[in-house]
Amino acid sequence: MRRSRRRFLRCLPPLLLAACIVSGVGCGRSEPAPVKGEDRLVVFAAASLRDVFTAMGGDFERAHAGVEVTFNFAGTQELRAQLEHGAAADVFASADQRHMDELVKAGRAVSPVVFARNEPVIVVARESAGAIRGLADLPAASRVVLGAQEVPIGRYTLEILDRASASLGADFRARVEGKVVSRELNVRQVLTKVRLGEAQAGVVYRTDAQAAQDGVTVVAIPPEINVIAAYPIAVVAGTAHAGLARAWVDFVLSEAGQRALRGAGFLAPAGGGPGP
Repeated sequence: MRRSRRRFLRCLPPLLLAACIVSGVGCGRSEPAPVKGEDRLVVFAAASLRDVFTAMGGDFERAHAGVEVTFNFAGTQELRAQLEHGAAADVFASADQRHMDELVKAGRAVSPVVFARNEPVIVVARESAGAIRGLADLPAASRVVLGAQEVPIGRYTLEILDRASASLGADFRARVEGKVVSRELNVRQVLTKVRLGEAQAGVVYRTDAQAAQDGVTVVAIPPEINVIAAYPIAVVAGTAHAGLARAWVDFVLSEAGQRALRGAGFLAPAGGGPGP
């Protein structure tokens, strides 16, 4: 039952999801289920955290008998918009500092801390692996897919292209953007289009590339050009489950949580400070 409910929640369109969470009705049940104590936890998390957080959710439930963890995975900018419009959640985990900072300013998130970092990489469709061996080859692709500018991976990608222009030509970003066939609303959509062959290349996080296993070829971005993503997590202000929310944050920051994140390809949070 829990597993099917998680699938249903993740598949809802953003506006419908927000309405369901706020009202608790009209989403497959006639009235809100009674809540006794702190036995439910709703975690809003960036799409790139889907696999590792889902696995960690099972561990958390086993350590907290009777607790049900529900996840909403989407682009960070979508989650921020839902929270700004009153969607009920207990924890928010972002793929960048910028969107988290805006929620803190709006009074919707409390005392965020960086729990992980991530490294953008180029993913190449298998049939195009021979043609795209490095960042300099990206303009040679006939079809490129990137994250939209408001999506963290999209913003990081533009920063990378701008940095690359210093060594690969002032028009490097323009040459890459001239091959862009779509800009996606979360990083997993970028990965999916490359895996399906709808694009020859795209930019995603290393964790997403790792999750794809041998479905794509991974091309590293030179470290002097790359931008490392910082992932902050915070308790949502006004949550009715503050105890469980803090317990989840503590679990993510714990040795076990950090081990799970490293296993998924995430980098250490560098002492908890913000990334570049």
